[in-house]
Amino acid sequence: MNTLNPKSSHPIFKLIEQCKNIATLKQVHAQMITTGLIFHTYPLSRILISSSTIDATISYALSIFNHVTNPTIFLFNTLISLSLSRKKDDQTHFALALYNRILMQTTLIPNSYTYPSLFKACSSQPWLQHGRALHTHVLKFLEPPYDHFVQASLLNFYSKCGELGVSRFLFDQITGPDLASWNSILAAYAHNYFVYYESNLDSVYDTSSLSLEVLLLFRQMQKSLTCPNEVSLVVLISVCADLGALSQGIWAHSYVLRNGLKLNRYVGAALITMYANCGRLDFARQVFDQLLERDTYCYNAMIRGLAVHGLGLEALELFKKMDLEGLVPDDVTMLVIMCACSNVGLVDQGCKFFESMKEDYGIEPKLEHYGTLVDLFGRAGRVKEAEEIVQTIPMKPNAVLWRSVLGAARVHGNLEVGESALKQLIQLEPETSGNYVLLSNMYASLNRWDDVKHLRKLMKDQGIDKAPGSSIVDIDGSMHEFLIGDKTHPDARWIYVKLDEMHRRLQEHGHKSGTREVLFDIEEEEKENALTYHSERLAIAYALIASDSGAPIRIIKNLRVCNDCHTATKLISMIYEREIIVRDRSRFHHVRNGTCSCLDYW
Repeated sequence: MNTLNPKSSHPIFKLIEQCKNIATLKQVHAQMITTGLIFHTYPLSRILISSSTIDATISYALSIFNHVTNPTIFLFNTLISLSLSRKKDDQTHFALALYNRILMQTTLIPNSYTYPSLFKACSSQPWLQHGRALHTHVLKFLEPPYDHFVQASLLNFYSKCGELGVSRFLFDQITGPDLASWNSILAAYAHNYFVYYESNLDSVYDTSSLSLEVLLLFRQMQKSLTCPNEVSLVVLISVCADLGALSQGIWAHSYVLRNGLKLNRYVGAALITMYANCGRLDFARQVFDQLLERDTYCYNAMIRGLAVHGLGLEALELFKKMDLEGLVPDDVTMLVIMCACSNVGLVDQGCKFFESMKEDYGIEPKLEHYGTLVDLFGRAGRVKEAEEIVQTIPMKPNAVLWRSVLGAARVHGNLEVGESALKQLIQLEPETSGNYVLLSNMYASLNRWDDVKHLRKLMKDQGIDKAPGSSIVDIDGSMHEFLIGDKTHPDARWIYVKLDEMHRRLQEHGHKSGTREVLFDIEEEEKENALTYHSERLAIAYALIASDSGAPIRIIKNLRVCNDCHTATKLISMIYEREIIVRDRSRFHHVRNGTCSCLDYW
């Protein structure tokens, strides 16, 4: 088949571009047949693209294609790309059928433009096995070094499959990776963090290591003199949000401003989330207010930030503003606004939002929405009703829902519901230590030490270890990590001197350690010592030594804050006149003058 210079000013190109409906396109198509232009590859590809854009299906483009006697690989690639732009499973099947036709042609060989679209289409169930087969075809048909778009598509494919190791191996084989390759591997780590976090809630160290790897990769990217773009910065800012790395997040923000990158909705929402996660809600609101174009995506990020910081009423006001601007809430909006209601105990308001999802917005509730509904009732002490919701929802409840019931049962002392919830959790997550710990704490609070020992024996028999508590404190941009009883810090000597002082002053203010949730049946004095050396106490002690006396103390904890440390932190904030912001696995705790934003429910 002949070609025609794409830069040609042939009038047929202008006619194709001016077609607005299928009737006029058919007229141009007829003219191409009569003039012989139908036998030129480039005009034919242009009419394929135009027909696919105008037609609701790809049927007309296919009818044109099927009348080509000897279609080139360029035409096959064009039609494959067009079909996959529809983003439907049946179109994936259609694209793979077209690829199979290429393989059956003895005169055609797939090239670098054939595979990127196919890998993207095969990156989800039930097409994963086809993607692996396509990789073998890349090895068969393409000569190394491979085109960077092929390499990037391979990285993305294995990342979506959850095979991060394969993605990293492929990346390391690339000589002089370009921006697309760097963005692909950065996104691969970020994607696997979110997937891993959702399925392994106790494995905080693993998820943190993924985020730290993104920071290291980004540094390597800079050393390679590859300039990041908005995509790179969104990934970087997102992992800063995960790590609570405020100084690195501020650097990323300043890089966007210094280099004239577009502060689009993705960068804006990432910055809002980062500042909110780092405890700087004032900066988050400043970014939100400065965005020239705010959409639902940006509002979701800001409402979520207000919600996790316990500012439910402000979140409701922002939701009203969003409505006044004519923006339509999506399922994420409804989730974060319900969370906002839950965090400040607005049960009736939260229930109204849940009911309005389907009635007013046509949004079908997902498991996450039912989970927030359960949390609403649990916080209000209506534990039995929370359990009934989980038992009657129209889909199979997951571990998050049952864990919410268990947490509510623990707070309100409903042992019957707690034991029932744990039975369900053991079936769903037999190896997750946090579930056993929650019930152990309930038994310990009731002095049922035989049950505590039985539960711990069950954990030991199944090889389940409790995740060690870890707290990170940010001092002038440097992150300092502490474990329980940690003495590895260079200033450990002075930290323990400060701990003794804190313990003494707490006792002077009437603090009695809440030892009922220490899991071992040991003497009271030993229990108090165990609580005194919890990781967040060490972090606070170091911050009191090393930071400016007027600066807020910012701590990130990998587990849920225990009751005693929560009570002690409130007193410390009053005794030392310091604001303390703790981000645990559940939420933010803004502690000022002896009170906490969580209203003692978390």
